[in-house]
Amino acid sequence: MYFIKKEAEGDTENSTHSYLWLMIDEGYIKFEIHWNKTPPLEFPQLETLIYWRQQCFLHNLIGAYPNRIGFGNISVRKGKSNQFYISGSATGNEKILSKQHFALVTKVDVASNQLWCEGAIVASSESMSHAIIYEKLPWVNAVIHAHDLAMWQRLLHQVPTTAADAPYGSPEMVASIAELIDTTNLAEQKIFVMEGHEEGIFVFGTDVEKAFNVCMNFS
Repeated sequence: MYFIKKEAEGDTENSTHSYLWLMIDEGYIKFEIHWNKTPPLEFPQLETLIYWRQQCFLHNLIGAYPNRIGFGNISVRKGKSNQFYISGSATGNEKILSKQHFALVTKVDVASNQLWCEGAIVASSESMSHAIIYEKLPWVNAVIHAHDLAMWQRLLHQVPTTAADAPYGSPEMVASIAELIDTTNLAEQKIFVMEGHEEGIFVFGTDVEKAFNVCMNFS
C-alpha cells in the first residue's frame, strides 16, 4: 500500500496545506484522501486514545513487522458526529504516539470513494472501514483495528467475517462491513474478522477501554 500525491495548495500564512492523495495497493486505487495538513490536533480524548493505543502496542495488536510495515489503528468518535480521530498512516513503528500522530476524519463519501481529513499526518488507510462503523452504529464511540494471526485463524467464520474478496481499506470492504452489520449479530458481538486481510480483526465499543476489552476477551 502506498500514497501518491496528486496536487497541493498551500497557505503559508496559516501554516496549512491541502493535499489530494490516492491510496493505492497492488495497482488498485482504493480511495482518494483530501488531506488538510494542519498543526497537531488537540482534542479531549487525546490522552485516553494515546494510553489505549499503547496498550494495543504492548499486546502486539498494533505495531510493525520486521520489514517496518506498520499494522493496526485506533479511533474515537468526535462528539455525536460521524467525524472521528484516528491514528495516522504508517504510525505502527512508533512506540509511543503523540498529538502529531493523529488525524481527524471530517467527511467520508463512500459512493464517490473519497475521504477528507485534517491534522499533522494523513489518516490511516483503514479510515473508510472505521467510518462505516460509526455511521451505521451511532452508539459506537471507539474502534480498534488489530492484527493477531492466532486469533484471526481461530475466529475466522466463528464470528462475523467479511468477504474473502474484499481488500482492506477498499469500498468492497466497506460494503462487506455494512452487510455484516445489517445481516448478522455483529452489533452484539462487537468483533469481526477480515477474511481477505490475514490477521486483520476489528473490535468496537462505547469507549476505547470497552473496545480493547472485547479484543482481550477473544484472545
